[in-house]
Amino acid sequence: MTDIRETLGLRPVINCSGTMTSLGASIVVPHAVETVAAILSQWTEMSDLQRIASRTIARLTGAEAGCVTASCSAAITLACAAAMTGKDLAAIERLPDASGLKDEIVIQTGHMVSYGAPVEQGIRLSGAKVVPVGQATSAHAYQLAGAISEKTAAAVYVISHHVVDYGQIPLETFCEVAHEKGVPVIVDAASEYDLEKFLKAGADLVLYSGHKFLGGPTSGIVAGKKDFVGACYLQNRGVGRGMKVGKEGVAGVIAALQAWETRDHAGIRAREQKALDLWQTTLEGRDGITAIIDPDPTDNPLDRLKVLIDPQGANISAWDLADRMAQGDRPVIVRDHEVEHNYFYLDPCNLHPDEEIIVAERLTEELDAARKSNTPIVSDLRLRMLAQERAILNWPD
Repeated sequence: MTDIRETLGLRPVINCSGTMTSLGASIVVPHAVETVAAILSQWTEMSDLQRIASRTIARLTGAEAGCVTASCSAAITLACAAAMTGKDLAAIERLPDASGLKDEIVIQTGHMVSYGAPVEQGIRLSGAKVVPVGQATSAHAYQLAGAISEKTAAAVYVISHHVVDYGQIPLETFCEVAHEKGVPVIVDAASEYDLEKFLKAGADLVLYSGHKFLGGPTSGIVAGKKDFVGACYLQNRGVGRGMKVGKEGVAGVIAALQAWETRDHAGIRAREQKALDLWQTTLEGRDGITAIIDPDPTDNPLDRLKVLIDPQGANISAWDLADRMAQGDRPVIVRDHEVEHNYFYLDPCNLHPDEEIIVAERLTEELDAARKSNTPIVSDLRLRMLAQERAILNWPD
């Protein structure tokens, strides 16, 4: 088949970065593709479609109920709105004016990160006020208890590789403290495999991405207590109207969840390990290069290859290698969020068959070219960062 990217005039990138929204989020599983295509030409009653989604979500997560949203980011806003309004339709219509409502949301400072937009902005969009807990690298149970007041509507907890990975309150403790104060806990678990453990840990509502590891179309999943989920769904009559999900999104999530139940997870892990082994072998013995297999920081069942680069030995910096890998006829996008520390990651979880071979070839090409360079290929990292900012601001040029 003709690659649709060629038809549209897009670069045929290979994704070694992960389930990134900027790269299209995921490879949608065949069952979801078929389901989306089948429902696009049909009329359906959205409330009934969401009821079917609710039963499917409940079965796989152990929740009382669930619903589908436009994205996990939208789910954050809807969940915070629901915590303030409950099922009060008049209050739902008044938002983001939260006058007279409990309108504060507590969140650890170390969890106030960006996933492409700030987490706290998603909270504020509901009309709620953000109340930070602790300091970026230090949060304690007493600080959470002290931040909760008679105005607190909910407490938000973020599970992500972006958050500070030390000095934070464990989720179980976070839930215990919040519940002692009569405050519900909302967990943002957008990019997590485990669909059950966060509810088991005490969360009242858990938010997932439907389009990352699940392989559905762009969407979000809300799972939790029945009344809370119902209040989230009712936000479609208020601030959630502009975040509405279409029939293809809801049906696609149902299909992706069904496929998740029968997915060969062990087979997928074996395919990913094959790629990691190939890349590690490709880099073995190269001056200035250390490649180690690194487990996922939030305990998802996957590994990535951490490629550490000594610019003096490799004759190229980590950020220049990342940029050069992304150029040419066979662009490979690596996971370079921490590249200023002289490393990047290769993530194998979004590869099409045999693309790991192309990645290995591109690594060899660029490292060999760097070795032949008369001068070290080490650009100014500060200027690179500024150039990235300008590229964002110059869109659509």
